[in-house]
Amino acid sequence: MDCIDIKDAKTHLSQLVQAAADGKAFVITKSGKPMVKDIPANDAGNDRLAKLGFLSSHGVVPVDFNDMGSEKLANLFCK
Repeated sequence: MDCIDIKDAKTHLSQLVQAAADGKAFVITKSGKPMVKDIPANDAGNDRLAKLGFLSSHGVVPVDFNDMGSEKLANLFCK
């Protein structure tokens, strides 16, 4: 997989978009560190996006979820 510096990506954006559309994946880096992995939108790796929320009908998050156990936790630190 090719790595492209962000400055070069800005300069050659249209070519990179075409390359991605042709099925070529690449990584955009900044100062040598990987920042973004670009893959074609029709890539099979995007199946996980379709799975988002697949458990939504199997349970309910309680209304007080963010506060559950807060008193017990506070008592552990505030003695």
